[in-house]
Amino acid sequence: MSSSPIRTTSTYKVSHALTGPYLAPPGRLMGWPFQEMGRWRVDVDGDCDEWVRGFTEWRTEHLIRIGFDDSLYRDPGLEWAQRNFVHVLTMVEDRYFYDAESGRYTVDRYLDDLEGRFGQVDSVLIWYIYPNIGIDDRSQFDLARDLPGGVEGLKGVVDDFHRRGVKVFLPTMPWDNGTRPGSKPDWELMADLVAATGADGVNGDTYSGVPRAFHKACLAQGRPVVLQPETTSQAGDHILSWNVQSWSKRIPDEPVPAVLKLKWLEPRHIVNIENRWSRSRTNDLQHAFFNGIGYVAWENVFGFWNQLTERDGQTLRRVAAIQRHFWKLVTSPGWRPYERTLQFGIFASRFPGERQILWTLINRNEFDVAGEQISIPHVEGAEYFDPWNGTGLDPRIEGDRAVISMSIDAKGFGAVLQCSDGAQDDDLKTFLDQMRGLAKNPLDSFSSTWHSAAQRLVPIQANKAHGSVPEGMIAIPATDFDFDVHGVVIEGYAAEGVDVQYPWETAPRRHHRHRIRIDPFGIDRCPVTNGQYKAFLDASGYAPADAHNFLRHWSDGAPPAGSEKKPVIWVSIEDARAFAAWAGKRLPREWEWQYAAQGNDGRLYPWGGEWNPEAVPEPSLDRNMPDPARVGAHPLGASPFGVMDMVGNVWQWTDEYLDEHVRAAVLRGGSNYQPQTSHWYFPQAYALNEHGKYLLMAPSKDRSAGIGFRCAADL
Repeated sequence: MSSSPIRTTSTYKVSHALTGPYLAPPGRLMGWPFQEMGRWRVDVDGDCDEWVRGFTEWRTEHLIRIGFDDSLYRDPGLEWAQRNFVHVLTMVEDRYFYDAESGRYTVDRYLDDLEGRFGQVDSVLIWYIYPNIGIDDRSQFDLARDLPGGVEGLKGVVDDFHRRGVKVFLPTMPWDNGTRPGSKPDWELMADLVAATGADGVNGDTYSGVPRAFHKACLAQGRPVVLQPETTSQAGDHILSWNVQSWSKRIPDEPVPAVLKLKWLEPRHIVNIENRWSRSRTNDLQHAFFNGIGYVAWENVFGFWNQLTERDGQTLRRVAAIQRHFWKLVTSPGWRPYERTLQFGIFASRFPGERQILWTLINRNEFDVAGEQISIPHVEGAEYFDPWNGTGLDPRIEGDRAVISMSIDAKGFGAVLQCSDGAQDDDLKTFLDQMRGLAKNPLDSFSSTWHSAAQRLVPIQANKAHGSVPEGMIAIPATDFDFDVHGVVIEGYAAEGVDVQYPWETAPRRHHRHRIRIDPFGIDRCPVTNGQYKAFLDASGYAPADAHNFLRHWSDGAPPAGSEKKPVIWVSIEDARAFAAWAGKRLPREWEWQYAAQGNDGRLYPWGGEWNPEAVPEPSLDRNMPDPARVGAHPLGASPFGVMDMVGNVWQWTDEYLDEHVRAAVLRGGSNYQPQTSHWYFPQAYALNEHGKYLLMAPSKDRSAGIGFRCAADL
């Protein structure tokens, strides 16, 4: 019996390609197992027709298997999701979104900045929950109510975005089961919030497919919404029927671009690529252009400012402009990826319509590629255009084929539009004029250099030096102190830009060590108490401009009976500074706080090197937060200088840092509250070489049952 090579069939490829959100690309890699060395031998053109044929057959069968129902894709009220190409995650703490000094939302300023840097925004996700959630027992829905102006204020924000033609998503988080429980299921509470604000969509954080219950609950409130899960990598594809949009995580930067599975199954399903930590977006944007999908333009990443480079911003502007203008083609059922091309490393997709066909091309090479790029079927009387450059094309006609020549930059983009006779109109002319204007500045003329946002330490309030230590304070002597601390923010790895930037550092970073001269100062023996804060109010008449949540635990202007010796809570950093100024003091610098807690021997806790549960209040694991313990009730927790309650009772305000977009306070000491069920809650920092970074927006939201303060004074 003669032997022959085994052919790789379409069926084999399909069965081995569905391990994630991407479909395995065509191309047999010769020279296996030397895959890394043999990448240049990938033969895409040799396999692409077979690949498309096999996956088209699989798609037909798979849609039957999952019982796909496309009725929501045909709903005119949800059709906007098919044009949602630029999607922005909007942190409410962003200083361009909310002006803390005037106490006003500034949606126009926020959008003007984005449009100036990368063009039109189609939708935003207003993010007000993580990473601060878990500092106390407020739930995701409580935090919406604590925004400036409450739910009515949030409705005004939605109205402002709608006035600019921008759709709005609100987030929901299934992992939030450690804070205080709600009165109804999440989907009903979410539907109430959607109805009250006029939001257009719901983003499911960590959801691998948002449950249909959210759609039904919102529909019952008369507000049909677009459901948008964070990921679908672990979900069955059946969610495609009611999740008409989704996110996709970072796509590997391989020589052959990937096809997004859900977009292949339903071309009207716009996936938005999310790659929050990336400093170069070229691979993401090439995949968006190739697949006809969108992008999550996410720059304020939970307080880490990761701005698009100039080049990436201009790339997104041009990619999205083409997709938006030709959205009916980009979502057409006849989409064909891996169109045959004429040059190595050039990949194309075809998006056909009745009288127009769009081809999008990407150059995966690290060098420019000029000359003949693609041969397409010629239609008598057709006209050809280059939408990327806004110009006409004069192809070489060879029989029934039109051979298109153009130059595509290294890691660049190109496009071809074929218009049947009479398919041109004024809108197309205006659009080409716009693209021609953009093309006057090639992408390479824009900087691709990324840099972190420089932070500055907010100056300390004036405080006259005391001749002797004030009553209730402990004198701390001058020293040269080894200030060694790191941030415990959950995300960001150890990247530049994460955490804070001390005055002696060149950029923000997570790990800090510096020998610093500390002058003599006094620090409160214990945190400021309810009783002391009541005396301040009685003497000063202080009343904050934003009073929501101010001393929320008090009643009729007085603390609860028996709580006079407990730390005051529900005070913002501004409220704490007002008390300190009245008392002739100030808030401590973070390194002063740490020195007062640690002394000069580098101990891990105020009492020594090992954790002692009797030195702190017993932490609570319940969903409802406990009251703080009375100050001084745990003498075993005293620091080397005799300072009390430094750890485990209430977090304590220290310094504030800001950059152009972010304000954040450094919190020290941790609290007695440890919400369970998720690792996404605000992490504790009991060790003296740890600190928390707490994002600041407005006093109404910043005040917390878990944060108090103590004062310092210059000596």
